[in-house]
Amino acid sequence: MPELRYEPVTDTWVIIATERAKRPKDFVPLVMAAKKEGQNCPFCPGNEDQTPPEVMAYRPGGSAPDTPGWQVRVVPNKYPALDDAAADPPRRDFFLSGPAAGRHEVIIETPDHDRSLARQEPEEILLALAAWQERYRRLGQDPGIAHTQIFKNHGVVAGASLEHPHSQLIATPLVPAAVRSRLESTRAYHRERGRCYYCDTLAAEEREADRVVYADGSLLAFCPFASRFPLEVWLVPRRHAASFAEADRGELRSLAGALKAVARRLLEGMRDPPFNLMLHSLPYRETGYRDSFHWHLELAPRLTVLAGFELGAGMFINPTPPEMAAEFYRA
Repeated sequence: MPELRYEPVTDTWVIIATERAKRPKDFVPLVMAAKKEGQNCPFCPGNEDQTPPEVMAYRPGGSAPDTPGWQVRVVPNKYPALDDAAADPPRRDFFLSGPAAGRHEVIIETPDHDRSLARQEPEEILLALAAWQERYRRLGQDPGIAHTQIFKNHGVVAGASLEHPHSQLIATPLVPAAVRSRLESTRAYHRERGRCYYCDTLAAEEREADRVVYADGSLLAFCPFASRFPLEVWLVPRRHAASFAEADRGELRSLAGALKAVARRLLEGMRDPPFNLMLHSLPYRETGYRDSFHWHLELAPRLTVLAGFELGAGMFINPTPPEMAAEFYRA
C-alpha cells in the first residue's frame, strides 16, 4: 500500500505511491529527446569570442585567455539573472524590492561538445569540481555576496538551453528562504540530539544498506528514504564539514567517481534522462551553523512532472520507491 515518508530538513512529506509503482525502465519512453545537431555552439573551442571574457580557465599549455587550449573555462553568463554592478539597498513601501545584484557564471566543463557527464572520465569531472570550488571560494571573499548556489541542468526538460556540458553558479546578496529553512531545520536537530542530521543519516543509510548506491572511504551516495523524485540521489561526504570550500582533494575525487557512476547508469539504463544536480553548502557568513550543517550534492532526474497536488499541497508523489531506485543504480 502507499506509504508516507517524512524528510525533516525540508519539512516535506512524500507519498511513495507503491500502488502505481514504476520501475526505472518504465520512464524511458518519457525522457527520450531528439539531439540537436549542426548548431554553432558558443561553448566549443574556437568560439570563445561568442561568450563574455573568461574569469578563469584551466589551460595546461599556457594558451592565452579566450582562445582554444583550455580544459575547463568559466565565463559570465551572457544573459545573467543578476547584475554584478553595485546595488542600492532594497526599497520598502507596501512591496519590498531592490536591484538584483550578484554574479551569474557558466562553468564550461569540457571542450568536447558531446562529452556529457556520463561520458567523462573521473579526472575530467574532478577538474570541473575544482573549478566549482575555486569560484565558490573566490566569490565568498566579496562582502556583497551572501550565498553561492552551484547547479547543473542536464537536458532541455531540466532547464539546459545548450547541450554542451556545463554547469552554472548564481551568487546572491541574500540567503534564499529555502536555504535559510535548511539551516534552521538542521540546527534544531543538532540542538535536540547534539549531532549532525546528515552524519546520522549516513550512519542509518549505511546500516540499512538497501538505498546505498555508491560508497568509498570519503563519501556515501544513496537514494534518500523520503525521495521526492524517482531515482533521486544524495552524495554526502563522510567527514563533517559545513562548507564546500572545506572539501579536500580526496573528497572531490570521490565525488567525481560517484557522479561518474550515477550518470553512467542513467545513460546506459535510462537513455540519458534530464536531471538537475545541486550543491548545498553553508552560506558564507553563517558561522552559527557550522556544527549542524553538512555540505552535499543532490541529483534529481526529471522523470515526472509536478502537477496541481504537488504545487498546491507542497507534498510530492514518487512512484518509484528509493529501495527500487538504488537497486537500479547498483545493477
